[in-house]
Amino acid sequence: MSPISPSLGAAAGHADGRPAKMRAFEGMLAVPALLLVIAALVVPTGWFFAQSFVGADGHLSLENYSRIVESPAYYRTFLTTFQLSAVTVLVCVLVGTPLAFVMATARGRPAALLFLAILLPFWTALLVRTYTWLVVLQRFGLVNSFLMWTGLTSEPLPLINNFAGTVVGMVHIMLPVFVLPTYAAMKQMDVNVVRAALSLGASRTRTFFGVILPLSASGILAGTVLVFVTTLGFFVTPAILGGGNVTVVSMRIEKNISSFSNWGAASSLGVVLLAMVAAALAVGYWAVARSRRSTGAANG
Repeated sequence: MSPISPSLGAAAGHADGRPAKMRAFEGMLAVPALLLVIAALVVPTGWFFAQSFVGADGHLSLENYSRIVESPAYYRTFLTTFQLSAVTVLVCVLVGTPLAFVMATARGRPAALLFLAILLPFWTALLVRTYTWLVVLQRFGLVNSFLMWTGLTSEPLPLINNFAGTVVGMVHIMLPVFVLPTYAAMKQMDVNVVRAALSLGASRTRTFFGVILPLSASGILAGTVLVFVTTLGFFVTPAILGGGNVTVVSMRIEKNISSFSNWGAASSLGVVLLAMVAAALAVGYWAVARSRRSTGAANG
């Protein structure tokens, strides 16, 4: 018998080189997590999807969706939600990309301190961080008190209960979510490509925009998608820092339930928001995959 026959037989019997019992055992380990996902995600999602087609009279109806299409209030709510998410993403990209580059190029203790500064907010509850900004930005908070004490302003500036104050709080919360994947992509760059650009006469600015950013585009896109999708469903920060002047979809859903007990209207908003999030994820996945293929070709 040929010496390679046993290995060929093993490969034929076990495609991945593992015994069938081992694969079955590994599959059983995933059962509890699968049941948890079904109970906590699939079942509730199916329930509010069904509720979205129940009208005020308790019968099947499309009135909840027609209200979304016809009502200017819902249009403004969705517009505010997307504007808030888009501005948050833009600020995170402008602030987070240079920060991720500094983290990726730093060495020793500075690198550790920068990484700690990024991870530290994750150890504090979102509600606590939001109320901290309320203290900092309120009428006689730290910022306004400092501005009036230095004479830069004669009266307090409106820093909260508006769109700008909400963006500040959301950027603070979402910046680490953007920085981490961008940092990981920059750490995986081929340093020799950057050195080659510098040795061929490219300035540091041109190297950053022409070499470093394209090579780390997959991480930037991944962070952008994560921030955008997450901020679409934000509730606590817009409710506290917006002061009722910034109404997003999640707040409209909460109001439909708490004030009007209209589960159908709330569910239809949830379904539409879920569809938009799924579309954003699909586009983001396609963009990240394409960027990684381009980066791989460039590195190759």
